[in-house]
Formats: sequence, C-alpha cells, structure tokens
Amino acid sequence: MAQNTPDRALIVNGKQAGMVVQMGGHAYVDVETVAQFTNGSVTLEPTRIVLNFPAQETRPAPSAEPAPTPPPPGLSRNFASLAIALLAEMREWRGAIGTILTYNVPVVGSWPQDYHDHVDASLRQVELAASTAADGDAVQLLDNEFANLSAWANNVVDTRQAMNATNTVRPDTLQNDQGLAKINNCSRFLSSMLVSGMFSDDQSCH
Repeated sequence: MAQNTPDRALIVNGKQAGMVVQMGGHAYVDVETVAQFTNGSVTLEPTRIVLNFPAQETRPAPSAEPAPTPPPPGLSRNFASLAIALLAEMREWRGAIGTILTYNVPVVGSWPQDYHDHVDASLRQVELAASTAADGDAVQLLDNEFANLSAWANNVVDTRQAMNATNTVRPDTLQNDQGLAKINNCSRFLSSMLVSGMFSDDQSCH
C-alpha cells in the first residue's frame, strides 16, 4: 500500500474519460472507461471480462486515375537556334542570287557554289542537333526549303550564264517568279514556327 499513489484523471483528446489507478508502478484504467471512450462494449462474465471494440471501417482506396498524357515535346532550344541562323544564311544566299536578276550582274567566279556549300554545311549541323520528334519533322521542311532554293539558284545562274535576256533584263522578273515566291513564303513560315518552339506544317515548304 505504501507504493500506491493517488488516483489521477484520464484525459482523452482533451476530455476527461475517467480515473487512472496507479499501483506497484503500473497504471490501471477501468475497462468500462476504456469501452466508453473507444465506442466499444464490455461484458462481465463469471470467469472473464469481454471487451469488444468496433471494427474500423475500411474505405476502398481511391482508384488511381490515369496520369494525363504529357504533350509531345516541342522544338529543342539548341536546334531552333541553329535553324534560325540557317534561315538567315539562306536569305543571304537568296538575296545574292536575286541581285543577278535585278541588276543583270554577270556570274564571275565560284561564289554561287560557295553559298550553296556553306548553307549545306550549316544544314548538316542543324540535322545533327535534332533531338526531339518535332526537331526531326522540322528538319524535313528545312531540307525541302534548301532543295527548292538550290534548284531556283541554279536555274538563275544557268540562265544568266546562257545570257537569256528574257529572264535577266526584265525588272519585274523577281516579282513574277513563282518559285521564289514559294521559297519566301516557306522561309517566313519556318521563322515563325521556330520562334514559337512548336512544330507545325505549311504547304509552301513542300
């Protein structure tokens, strides 16, 4: 009895639930008190005390919703940057060839071929930089633009070297050149697409 200590109040979730008796260094709580604050039930039988707790409600786990499909990756930044620089080189080449038509400049030296080779080398660098599906699709359009520009430039140079005055002297030759118009339209489209960072297509590049 010397080891007994005064009863203490049992507080559960901030509310008093009964008394705790401490004997022999152990704390004891009345089973009816336990049943009360656990919403259980207690049955006193001749040879035993049965304490039942309510079964915990099991809630079905929320069904996992399928993860949203990520949007396809757009144009990679390095690819777009190189491709924009390539278009600038194509415009410079196009302008130099256009000068032949505008001013009836004779073709001297290998500068038309030098333009072609320089742009071709830049195009290969752009192709190597392609790292996404969108990059690969854009490469196809750039290849088409290069092929169309090459064919147009070769035709202008060949015509000028043949001294075909019909195609070299008229001042409105550039304005009426349908092949050049298509090349210009594709160039503007490609510039806009590359700046947007997302691939799209246009008939002018085919």
